[in-house]
Amino acid sequence: MSLRGVLWNDAERRPRALLRVVLLIVVAALLAIGTSVGAAVGFGALRSWLSTAFGEAVATTLVAVVGVALTGGTVTLAVLIAGRYVDRRRVRDFGLRIDRGWWLDCGFGLALGAGLLTLVFLVGLAFGWLRVTGTLQPRAGFAVRFAGLVAIFVAVGVYEELLLRGYLLTNAAEGLVGWLGDRGAVVGATALSSLVFGLAHANNPNATLLSTLAIVLAGVMLAVGYVLTGDLAVPIGLHTTWNLFQGGVYGFPVSGLGVGASVVAVEETGPDVVTGGAFGPEAGLLGLGAMIVGTVAIAVWVRWRTGELRIDPAVTTPELRGDSGDAETPVDTDRWEPAPGDRE
Repeated sequence: MSLRGVLWNDAERRPRALLRVVLLIVVAALLAIGTSVGAAVGFGALRSWLSTAFGEAVATTLVAVVGVALTGGTVTLAVLIAGRYVDRRRVRDFGLRIDRGWWLDCGFGLALGAGLLTLVFLVGLAFGWLRVTGTLQPRAGFAVRFAGLVAIFVAVGVYEELLLRGYLLTNAAEGLVGWLGDRGAVVGATALSSLVFGLAHANNPNATLLSTLAIVLAGVMLAVGYVLTGDLAVPIGLHTTWNLFQGGVYGFPVSGLGVGASVVAVEETGPDVVTGGAFGPEAGLLGLGAMIVGTVAIAVWVRWRTGELRIDPAVTTPELRGDSGDAETPVDTDRWEPAPGDRE
């Protein structure tokens, strides 16, 4: 096998899947260096001015929102650049084909995330594993803090899903499909993207091996919404309200992190294996049960919406763009017969 064959796919006129992911990481790292230098210079002055002009609550919230927005913007721009110049695709081809159906699916995801965490909360109360200790915490500046949480969790839901499901899962599936076929490739790509999702949370406060495995399973739940629809609508909606209702509404830690404001303040009185302890419900049986219910609910929704359950072709068959930006005929890598040593 030649070095060119290892790195370059002549049939698709672009780098191999692994190299595409590596190049995305390089682009993201370069952008992150630039934004971090700018942030280091400007954040202190911004916080000081906001604190003087509007108070500490507003300053803390807005600086947090700006920080997440910079991260999200860096990731999104990296995907845009890598998608256009490395993958030969537009960002819409990574699950953002936004139309009426996309918004309908996103609405379902939003409702599902809210419903699952409400179920966790109610079950915890019913069995005495949780106790409500207050509401609207903290009262000083609550509205500003909560609005900031909404903005942060929307941004996180969009950029994490775009990166991990839209870009990584898609490229991994395309890279594996010539070896494993559609189903095997999607299973492998789902496992890979979910493992990266779990490891990305492994250094969070109060993280354990169990919590990391739980986040991997949460990644599988989110991936199901993508691979069955070919769009990020369901996972973006679900990811957003899962985090928002977990922390901002019911006062649980969000993957080990405190959020600083919640509609309800709770004290966990049950065993950590059930409640998830200081990491939050995701690391306990309550969270695991919610993930199972959520995965089944996604499958039922897709079956009701489309009349069938199948892997969406967009996940494994790239619709590549020509140099002019126009769409070319999709490359059906599942049925492409590669020459020896020319597999993805």
